[in-house]
Amino acid sequence: MTGLIILIVVLVLIAIYVASTYNGLIVLRNRVKDQWAQIDVQLKRRFDLIPNLVETVKGYASHESETLEKVIEARNKFQTANTPEEEMKANNELSSMVSRLFALAESYPELKANTNFQELQSELSDTENKIASARQFYNDTVLTYNNKVEMFPSNIVANMFKFKKEVFFEANEKEKENVQVKF
Repeated sequence: MTGLIILIVVLVLIAIYVASTYNGLIVLRNRVKDQWAQIDVQLKRRFDLIPNLVETVKGYASHESETLEKVIEARNKFQTANTPEEEMKANNELSSMVSRLFALAESYPELKANTNFQELQSELSDTENKIASARQFYNDTVLTYNNKVEMFPSNIVANMFKFKKEVFFEANEKEKENVQVKF
């Protein structure tokens, strides 16, 4: 009889552990999704600002149509992305193109002095800062979740219920290069 009671207590403790770990994994997975949604909001805000910026630049730099077309093409790739991984890749490409657009604007003093361009550039810069912050929170959340999925003993429960690691939001190779400052 004592052996049966001990067995029941052990089984109840295991069940409580499994349920608690499972619920913790669900909470973390939902946090990852929530953090991705926060990034998505900022990416869409940037996405909506870009056509206005391109139109403003177009008036001053009409012969720079190739750069402008590449910006729009990168924006369209983002729009057709279906997974967070595709959105991350498209985001990196779009960031690169927006940087080129700002570099192009440096060649046009009248454009740099344009109030509309300055406001759009400021809004886009603010959005980029918000994206960077949201990426940081997302990656921190992914780290916590991935640790729980991979570390013993919670990895046993994660494997039982098919929890998978999430992908970090990483900078593209161009963003990792050293900045060249020349005077």
